[in-house]
Parts: sequence; C-alpha cells; structure tokens
Amino acid sequence: MIAQPPIQFDRTTGVLQGANPWERLAAVALLAGSKVSSLFSHRGYNACANLLRKTLSEREIAVRLNDDAVFVFPYGDGYWSKLLNRSFKYEDELELLFQDSAGIDYTLLDCGANYGYWSVLVSSRPFGAHKAIAIEPSSVNYARLANNARANGGRFQAMHCAIGAARGTARLSGTKHEAFSIAGGAGAGGEVVPVIALDDLIDDGIVAEGGKYLVKLDVEGVEIEAIKGGTRLLRGDTVIMCEEHGSDPHHTVSRYILEQTPLKLIVYDPASDRFETLTELSLLDRIKVASHVGYNVFGTASAFWEDRFHRMNANAARRVH
Repeated sequence: MIAQPPIQFDRTTGVLQGANPWERLAAVALLAGSKVSSLFSHRGYNACANLLRKTLSEREIAVRLNDDAVFVFPYGDGYWSKLLNRSFKYEDELELLFQDSAGIDYTLLDCGANYGYWSVLVSSRPFGAHKAIAIEPSSVNYARLANNARANGGRFQAMHCAIGAARGTARLSGTKHEAFSIAGGAGAGGEVVPVIALDDLIDDGIVAEGGKYLVKLDVEGVEIEAIKGGTRLLRGDTVIMCEEHGSDPHHTVSRYILEQTPLKLIVYDPASDRFETLTELSLLDRIKVASHVGYNVFGTASAFWEDRFHRMNANAARRVH
C-alpha cells in the first residue's frame, strides 16, 4: 500500500491542503481545542487530541513554519497539533532568543530534539540559517527527526543517542514520545541507547571548543547530569536552556545551576517581558503557574551572551514605548 502524501498546512496563511472532509473537520476541532485550552495552559489538550487521532487514518501533516522551514509529524498528534493554531507559540521564550540571535554565528545543540522542531526552525533562513545538531535517544523519534532533516534539505545533523554525565549506555522509559527519559536508570525493559556527554562532542570533533553555542537540554530529568558532562563546553560562549518543570516546587534544576555551577541563572519573566538574572529562586514561584508544563531557564558563563540578554531587555523596553 502506497502511503498518502502529507497534508499541508501553512502557519503564515492558514491554508490547509490535501485533507479529506473528515480530516478537515478534525483540523477545526484541533484548532478550537487549542484556542480554548490555551486559557488554562493547554491542560487536557494532548489527551483529547490523541483520542481524536484514533478516529483518523494514519497520515502525516507537513506544517510550514516559515518560507524556509517545514515540520512533519503524524496528523492529530496531541503534542504538536497545537501548531494548527496560528496564534500558538511553542516555547516563546526560546523563540525570542533565537530570533534575536539570527545574525550571530552560533551552533544549536538540540539535545532531546524529539522530531526536530527547533533544529528545523533555527537552520531556516529567517532564523539565520544556523548549523544545528539534533540529538535524540528514541529510535522511533529519531526516524521522524531524520525525516524532518531530509524534508529540509538535510541541512542539520541528526544523532541517535542520549545526553548524560559520561559516555555509556542507558535504557529509555516512558510511553509518550515527548517524554522518553533515561532518568529511570538501568532497569528492565525499554530501549537500550548510547549515551554521550556534551564534552564528548568536543573530543569527537563534532563541535569546536572555542565556538558559540546555544544548547537546548530537553532531556527529561537528566538535566543536572548533562550539565556535569559539559564542563568545558559550558565555560565558553555557551547558553544552556533547561526545562524547569512546573510540578517541582523546589526548582531543582535552577537551584543546581545557581548554587553548584559558575553559570549565571537567567529566566524570562512574561509579566515584565524581560530576562531576569536570578540570585535567589523566589521569582520562579510566581512564574511557574501551571504544574503540568515546563518552563525554560537559561545558564551562561559568557559575557557575550549575558550582553545579548541585556540587549533583548532594552529592545523590550523600546517595544513598550
């Protein structure tokens, strides 16, 4: 049986092409669900969308993110179908940094890349056509990641491994593609995956020690181990972007960055539209309003990147006035 070509959706124009009537009706439901659930941080949206997906034939959708970026995923996927809502911004604090850095010569290390959303976007012309290395441990996710690399002319590199404190192997756990983790240790079951440290990328000649890097650590519970494995990389012109989960009242990842590393801890405060440098963690109590989602925090030892955050704050002040 020949697979159907992907449904096409353009986020700029809102045009949906190649869908049958039932798939078009599903798109209306997915869009409406995103708009309504956005009022409470999309709680319940993933589960409802995945139920709807069971009524659809297996098919992919290719979402055009901009005029040089296409992102392909299974139609009806609960995690990514929010992109049908053109007002939805995925991790908008990261998009602010990537947009502001379009003219800087940096490389994205997209650790826990999933299907490669950020690698697709950052390697596109409107975002500066940067080099990106997308690292994903799950073989199922990696196949979709590699497909997205091909769909965008092979312009970013995909690696099938996990990021940890040191080179080795681990077992994946989890049932949701967006939440596979090696944090459970070497228990029975789960896919066995190779593990590398961030500094191994230097030793293996994949990245140069003296470059500029933005490192997204979406590694589902092993952020601290990943930071420990990147000592050399992180002391240069590097920013790490880590998920601080809303369900963690102790702010474990941020506390580690602030108290156990030489990195400055920075967080985006949506109330002020500013990137704030933290010396203590109480601001996170106000920012982390939803227990079921993650919030990105930033860490850097780089005067260059620290200055970029100050410049973004100045731009925000000009926007207000």
